[in-house]
Amino acid sequence: MIARMVTGWALVLVWALAFSSAAEAQTERRQPQSMGEINLSFAPLVREVGPAVVNVYSRATVTERPGLSPLFDDPFFKRFFGDLMPRLPERRREANSLGSGVIVDPTGVVVTNYHVIEKAEAITVVLADRREFPARVMLSDPKTDLVVLKIDVGDELLPSVAIRDSDDLEVGDIVLAIGNPFGVGQTVTMGIVSALARTNVGITDYSFFIQTDASINPGNSGGALIGVDGRLVGVNTAIYSNQRTGGAGSVGIGFAIPSNMVATVLRAAGSGKIVRPWLGARTQTVTTDLAQGLGLDRPVGALIGDVYPGGPAARAGLRTGDVVLEVDEREVTDAGGLRYRIGTRETGETITLQVLRNGRVFTARLPMEPPRADPVPNISDLTGRSPMAGARVANLSPAFAIDEGFDELARGVVVVGTAPGSAAERLGLRRGDLVVSVNDQPIDRVNTLERALQNASGSWTLSIRRDDRVLTTRVQG
Repeated sequence: MIARMVTGWALVLVWALAFSSAAEAQTERRQPQSMGEINLSFAPLVREVGPAVVNVYSRATVTERPGLSPLFDDPFFKRFFGDLMPRLPERRREANSLGSGVIVDPTGVVVTNYHVIEKAEAITVVLADRREFPARVMLSDPKTDLVVLKIDVGDELLPSVAIRDSDDLEVGDIVLAIGNPFGVGQTVTMGIVSALARTNVGITDYSFFIQTDASINPGNSGGALIGVDGRLVGVNTAIYSNQRTGGAGSVGIGFAIPSNMVATVLRAAGSGKIVRPWLGARTQTVTTDLAQGLGLDRPVGALIGDVYPGGPAARAGLRTGDVVLEVDEREVTDAGGLRYRIGTRETGETITLQVLRNGRVFTARLPMEPPRADPVPNISDLTGRSPMAGARVANLSPAFAIDEGFDELARGVVVVGTAPGSAAERLGLRRGDLVVSVNDQPIDRVNTLERALQNASGSWTLSIRRDDRVLTTRVQG
């Protein structure tokens, strides 16, 4: 069932749907000229698009200890009182999750949010006609909170939604949000694009959200955000709720992943792995203070920090202190915007940057390449009598660092983890620590580290980089 929620103010805006042609609806923006235009309805559009929006149910088994205070799960408590932890029996129970999804290919390809199916043991897609199909995961991409599912419908062609270029959206455009909020059934809400390129939301690694006031509630996650031309402009993913006042529902601020990012993930679904281009440089957003020092009349752009030697940014001629202002004639407002623009391109392409350096703007051509995978990680568990025994270490490469969540520009040997109760854990080593030197010998590879530890003769001086500090300690055997 499709519930239409058209409020009084929405009747004034509904004129924007000009059904004479999809092209006119996308390009012509004007005030209503007659009562007939004011009384236009979205019903034909919903009848066309609604069947392509589905429900996504996932089932997972979770383990919990009934009646246990949250205090006992606190890492600080466990560290000091681990032996006193109560040995209560664990209980396994079934947890279900409900979301929405969009059919983007008539053969049964569905896009939804990753958090809808995260850790799922079984996924079921329910079509608008109430038929149910088991679904398999073609590609999961937690960094964008997107997942591509496939259902087997044989030779049948399902209703699907075409994808539109989300860069064509403007603030003020009318959009429809279609999903299954609170499990009540398929529901359509209407609103406008409230803002574009929201990069400070902090929901995903590639934040560049469409903000809308179309009502979005729990259960809408993964549903469709549709333009008045009937094409997909975004996938609804999150809402803002005022926790200070106890609000848990929609307050008119919803966020959707732009369709251009959805298209990027779909292109990668065939191979089962997404490989995004790599800049090879650290960036930061230009603030008001930085803008004044750089001679900009307003804070805009992404400031280049460290540049990885021989990486794409270095070969494009970028240097520390440069400011990227545009990518292929699209303005870059901040570092997140640059990351998004690069993340939605395919490897093998070349993009054009407008770059500010010392008050002058020049053009640079940046090759779209995957992050480097050399040196090979050579993941190793350290053994012996050294103070690092029990540490798992690896060679850093940009590709390995990105996959593991480390600094992608760092080089050398990184601590991946430590075994419980090991010498490395007692030493205080943490995941992400970089081994700088052993007894003043620089460490660049795992093999170098292993030899240095073995040749120490019972006395080790270790230098470890943690964040922006280098910690040095001396250990006697």
